Amino acid sequence: MKKYNAVYAQSGGVTSVINASAYGTIVAALEAKEIDRIFAGVNGIKGILNEDLFDLTEEKRSEIDRIPYTPGAIFGSCRTRIESDDDFERLFKVFDAHSIRYFFYNGGNDSMDTAHRLNEKADEIGFPLKVIGIPKTVDNDLLETDHCPGFGSAARFTAISIMEATRDLKSMYSDSTKVFIMESMGRHTGWLAASGSLASTDRFHGPQIILLPEVSFDEESFIERVEDVIMKEGYCSIVASEALKRPDGSYISTAGYYDAFGNVQLGKIGQYLERAIREALKCKVHVALPDYLQRSSRHVASLIDWQEAVEVGALAVREAVNGESGIMISIRRLSGKPYLKEYTKASLEQVANGTKELPSDFISDDGFYVTEEFKSYALPLIQGEAPNLYLHGLPMYENLQRIKTEKLL
Repeated sequence: MKKYNAVYAQSGGVTSVINASAYGTIVAALEAKEIDRIFAGVNGIKGILNEDLFDLTEEKRSEIDRIPYTPGAIFGSCRTRIESDDDFERLFKVFDAHSIRYFFYNGGNDSMDTAHRLNEKADEIGFPLKVIGIPKTVDNDLLETDHCPGFGSAARFTAISIMEATRDLKSMYSDSTKVFIMESMGRHTGWLAASGSLASTDRFHGPQIILLPEVSFDEESFIERVEDVIMKEGYCSIVASEALKRPDGSYISTAGYYDAFGNVQLGKIGQYLERAIREALKCKVHVALPDYLQRSSRHVASLIDWQEAVEVGALAVREAVNGESGIMISIRRLSGKPYLKEYTKASLEQVANGTKELPSDFISDDGFYVTEEFKSYALPLIQGEAPNLYLHGLPMYENLQRIKTEKLL
């Protein structure tokens, strides 16, 4: 039996467990009798276009085994959009030159669209390429899956951070800061901001307000709610999604530029809210912008999230060598208590470019918080502490050789 090569690539914003999926994919490919060599695209699909590939087959296994403990995207990521016929022609020339017949793309909505169109093009020209999507996003907004690897760990970071910050706020509010705002990532949806509610297991019940993009933002109502909370409790802790929208659907706060997929860069909603509160209520407000920390804090990753990230990567390889293509590995929840799940397959066509919003039954009637149903959904995903490797008090990460393949084109 002739053996062919595989290539794995990472795309979009990172998560603290994206490299766990890389590990699952790489190890499964190394052990698959149908696969000869496993490559990684340098900076995602962009590296494949440039014939810029790492050959992982000769890496030391001891270093490969450190991959899942490492944050960031270890092979580099990108937001490159593949559109032109020239781009597709170039990709297939690279695949052919390096005997690549398996392509694993680890990413979110836009990445699944890229994988879908690549799969369609392979079918159109009769190129024998197996394309499998590996889900990843802290936003948790991919369709056709109960949740996304990466979300659970970012949710855990969010809940812990707002829990600790609220206790700080409570200790200072009598004659200092009365309002604390934590801005949360989430380009279109409020899943990650909503996860701040998991901090309510603490007896101080922070945050008291969660602002979600699924609820149109009304500044007057918001100020009234903040004032009411301060009157009752003396302080107000808030988690605000970066993607808050006006009633007309426009974003309240943007940086004014777009990525290659046409997504506007969001941010600074915390500063917007700070000004509004300070001008209306004349009180001291502090704002925190976790930004990259929220999505890359590997040291507080959820064990459940980490394990599932490894497993979806490994399963992608199994499905590919079994002849599947044009699918994304999906997670289907069987039970919440105890938490049970199974892995299934979703069509890339159904996933591509779609967005799963926070359902209405997860949002409180007044729109300023979430329901117990959301907490029941999210709580199992933040369970356990993913293992870490430490040396001299600091985390130990991979030290791969990153051997480049010879360019043949």
